[in-house]
Amino acid sequence: MCACAVVLGLQWGDEGKGKVVDLVAQHADAVVRFQGGHNAGHTLVVKNEKFILHLIPSGILHDGVQCFLGQGVVISPDALRGEIMELESRLGPIRDRISIHPACSIILPSHIELDLAREHAKGATKIGTTGKGIGPTYEDKYARRGIRIGDLFDWEQCTSKVRDLVAYHNFLLESYYSTKTVDIHGVEDQLQQFRQFVEPMVRDTTQALRDLRDSGKSIVLEGAQGALLDIDLGSFPYVTSSHTSIGGAITGSGLPPQSIDQVLGIAKAYTTRVGNGPFPTEQSNEIGKLMHSRGAEKGATTGRDRRCGWLDLVALKSAVKVNGVTELCLTKLDVLDGFESVMVCTEYKQDGDGSSSGYSSKTDLSRVSACYTKLSGWYESTHNLTEFAALPKNAKKYLEFIENCIGVPIKMVSTGPSRAATITDRV
Repeated sequence: MCACAVVLGLQWGDEGKGKVVDLVAQHADAVVRFQGGHNAGHTLVVKNEKFILHLIPSGILHDGVQCFLGQGVVISPDALRGEIMELESRLGPIRDRISIHPACSIILPSHIELDLAREHAKGATKIGTTGKGIGPTYEDKYARRGIRIGDLFDWEQCTSKVRDLVAYHNFLLESYYSTKTVDIHGVEDQLQQFRQFVEPMVRDTTQALRDLRDSGKSIVLEGAQGALLDIDLGSFPYVTSSHTSIGGAITGSGLPPQSIDQVLGIAKAYTTRVGNGPFPTEQSNEIGKLMHSRGAEKGATTGRDRRCGWLDLVALKSAVKVNGVTELCLTKLDVLDGFESVMVCTEYKQDGDGSSSGYSSKTDLSRVSACYTKLSGWYESTHNLTEFAALPKNAKKYLEFIENCIGVPIKMVSTGPSRAATITDRV
């Protein structure tokens, strides 16, 4: 394994990053979550036991692996406490392996109420957020009025900042959205309890990671969501509120760009999307229903149904280039078993004038149509296969077609949800 590897989702999230990070983490010394909040979810199946992680990096399932929450992460006190306690009930003590940067922003109850009120007010034009307060928390971070983990340890100053911020939120909730306000004293009580819980885990993770890197230790940087949801480079405005692409790995961990040796991009063998927003290859038909059923396409965090469609190579190729991906992992190949033919989007056509179009952050996906290349499918099962040679001939051709289009080798193929159902002998 490389000394420092970044694992990034290359679609609209839900690509199976958790399983891949889990696989590479067994050879790592540290795993870092560098952005996002508990709106993300990684589902892992280890020895037939299912784990769903939201904030804690996937490396927590490996003894001896240090887990870091970098400064790009936003933290819900209740979500973090609940996740740690749930994991400890199954794994035993883990807090000595968790480190949290003091610059992580805190999600307050009023952030959640604002998130819900805004979505409700937008009606049919809502973005489709998880309603967990992520967006408003990042908004306050960039407005330089947010509460950070480090603020908890100067309690007098912290309470003053909290009162000002919650009062501002309550003004918006009451005067603009005409909805319920949040009890400021209740927020203070929550934070005071959280301060005692989190204090032993707070440290300068940036310096700790640099020390690990300088001493030759191996580090995995783990992203949440996917590259097409990046606040700057994604399909705006239907995006998340953080940098889900390679830039977020740098700012969210504090490691310099030259320290990154490998960028492992994760993509499904088809495409899914949760929430609203344009989706050129969506299949709102029996094909989409079949993908949904076979792939168990429900969000790990919210339980929302994922929309399903054919693989979009136009968007995937752009994500590969933007993030400097060095190799690819294709997940859920087995979901495509049994299709007589498999369609792949290789070009967009602009609606109205019929001109061809690529993908960039400027592309209005609501005004393009997918143009497909038809490939032969396969009837043989790929489920749980672990060797490339055992794949059906047309499944191999499918992988080769993708490689030729995006210009990056597929080094790993996932053929089922369990850790063992993975092909890693591809050369």
